Amino acid sequence: MLGSAAAAMLLRNLIHSALLLILSWASVAAFYLWAGAEFAAFAQILVYVGAISMVVLFAVLLTRQNQVADVVIEPASRQRATTALTVGACLAGILSAAVVASQFPAAALTAPATTVKLIGLELMYRHGAALLIIGVILTVALIGATLLAATEAKRNPEDAP
Repeated sequence: MLGSAAAAMLLRNLIHSALLLILSWASVAAFYLWAGAEFAAFAQILVYVGAISMVVLFAVLLTRQNQVADVVIEPASRQRATTALTVGACLAGILSAAVVASQFPAAALTAPATTVKLIGLELMYRHGAALLIIGVILTVALIGATLLAATEAKRNPEDAP
């Protein structure tokens, strides 16, 4: 999971990065399955691996990519990256120490009585309309992004034959 996420950040090809990001999201779903959270794993697969990854791939494929071969990284950018990595490592150390030092009560170790079926019924009965509205909004956003990308490509005089 971490390897594919790191490789997605470091690669220069956006398509390869998006595909590695999908692999990272699938790895998170596998972690949920391993932890016994089946509903979260299936939601991860449906939402992130299915829907969000398609939106990312559409966005990458429909936007124009600059053909700049010589990208110079400024020294200030390197200094910011070094500072960000240092702060991230310190934060990871602090969080790791907090997790190791924490003591969990025995009551927290028992599994809840909620099943995947009960969660699904709760979502579809009480929040079914909200799920449908979110689906429509995401579909309209994707179609709008496609139309905007297509009309902008037609307006550019360099693209005309």
